[in-house]
Amino acid sequence: MTRPVALITGAGRSNTIAWAIATALASDGWDIAFSHLGDYDRRMSLGGDPDRDPAALEAELHAIGVRAIALDADLAEPAVPARLVAAASDALGPVRALVLSHAQSVDSGLLDTTLESFDRHFAVNTRGSWLLVKAFAEQVPSDGGRIVALTSDHVVGNVPYGASKGALDRIVIAAARELAPLGITANLVNPGPVDTGWMDDATRAALLAQQPSGRLGTPDDTARLVRFLVSDDGRWVTGQLVHSDGGFSV
Repeated sequence: MTRPVALITGAGRSNTIAWAIATALASDGWDIAFSHLGDYDRRMSLGGDPDRDPAALEAELHAIGVRAIALDADLAEPAVPARLVAAASDALGPVRALVLSHAQSVDSGLLDTTLESFDRHFAVNTRGSWLLVKAFAEQVPSDGGRIVALTSDHVVGNVPYGASKGALDRIVIAAARELAPLGITANLVNPGPVDTGWMDDATRAALLAQQPSGRLGTPDDTARLVRFLVSDDGRWVTGQLVHSDGGFSV
């Protein structure tokens, strides 16, 4: 029996949401292509287990019988998104689920954001995502597929990131209508504050004080929702922005 193929972006570190999604979907019977950008991960120093790099994830998936391929990809380059989808499809077969979990995120506000930073955030988070959606739709299997994008409403003091994610929201909502005739559903997940290596102790304490559930979110919390949205059980859900944040946004 042929396993469906998922392409997941942003799985460069073991503490990321993308890594959790990759392992969760693998356990559900998906073959996995995943992208990462080693230069960004090294430069940002966001933690994770250094012994569990993208090659280790690929090996772990192979060990449980999953076909998997790790692909280094700078999504700021206009030609890369289409090449990424083509590489995944050539290696594993047509991609049935696209999970956009990559992000350029370097904090800056209205007054100190540089043009270079603003443009790179939009190139990666917005344009790169649009081009991935386009390439995905152009090769989707005849029985359709799923798009899930991770988003954020954190914009104060983080203007280029938040603004580029807001633009991503509109693209995915458009996809839900425009790509529906192809059998594609498209949804967004806002996971709220999840510690993927960016929190210091003060930030963690401040966010926890605002969290009515009494704990911060984990990558696995988000992975569980993505598993549903890409499954047959989630086929009637489309065009939604789901706040899966333990009540943080309420």
